[in-house]
Amino acid sequence: MEHEDKSESLQNLEEFHVSEEYGFVLPDPLILPRALAVPYCTISKLLDLPPILVYADCVLANWKKRDPCGNLDILFSFPGGDSNKGFFLVSLLVEAAAAAGIKAIPIIVNALLHHGLCSLETALQDVALSICKMREAFKLIHECVNPEAFFRSLRIYLSGWKDNFLMPEGLVYEGVWDSPKQFFGGSAAQSSTLQCFDVLLGIQHSAAQGFSAEYLSCMRDYMPAAHRAFIQTLASGPSLRQFVLATGDAGLHAAFNKCVSALADLRSYHIQIATKYITIPAGRCRAEQQQLGGCIHKGTSVLLERGTGGTGFMRFLKAIRDTTRKAQLTEQEATVPTH
Repeated sequence: MEHEDKSESLQNLEEFHVSEEYGFVLPDPLILPRALAVPYCTISKLLDLPPILVYADCVLANWKKRDPCGNLDILFSFPGGDSNKGFFLVSLLVEAAAAAGIKAIPIIVNALLHHGLCSLETALQDVALSICKMREAFKLIHECVNPEAFFRSLRIYLSGWKDNFLMPEGLVYEGVWDSPKQFFGGSAAQSSTLQCFDVLLGIQHSAAQGFSAEYLSCMRDYMPAAHRAFIQTLASGPSLRQFVLATGDAGLHAAFNKCVSALADLRSYHIQIATKYITIPAGRCRAEQQQLGGCIHKGTSVLLERGTGGTGFMRFLKAIRDTTRKAQLTEQEATVPTH
């Protein structure tokens, strides 16, 4: 970067990720030293991202081609071996599977503006197929990630310092802010892909759900700026749901519902994965705690009931899955065109 001061810059990628990990190994008081905090926050500000490890860091921008055949590898990982590397790679493959669906969104918007029923139905079919492929890619997690390794190692680095009782006040970024700051850790909720599909299909995680709606809205601040802008532009555009209802077209209704159903199925599958990789290991961890008379590593204990990012995961995942299901067009809606 121009105007870079080497005395206050992170010299290489390793130092950059030292700053991302530092909050999890600090003694009291929880302070990120000036030598790391100042350049890290400077870079984060330039990227318009919070100064903490986010989904865009560890998934979207964390890959390279390993060989000419297109096999992938990641740029950085955390302690935990191949399971931690596998988690990031599987997440990346899920995002890659969504590409065709994201590319279909401008086609859908254009069809809404110009009443292109045929192109709209085809594009919706592309979206549904893309979401189904995301679910298939997600299944690779069973081959690549060990549940115990994920639960006891990687999740610590994704827990963040907001709603984390080990860091109730957050982290002090020395030389940047005088008071501690709180930020959520990396989470799939920060995937702009899923929020794009929510907005496209008119799936509204209402205020009645409280935490879910508030958390998802907050997660947009953890996305790359261009992704946030795309979601906001899509949200301000014409309503796909209302357009489909207005046409009374059976093919469009079916294509729309396939998209919603595919997204609900993906979220149901996420719940299954969370059960295997969080709930069950947490049960084992509690049993160990009882055997040890209540003694357990504090970094593990804080995560017993939390998802990545610091969320109460099961309540959150079920809430957004249920809201997605409710977005299906009913038979009554499908047979009564609106005008």
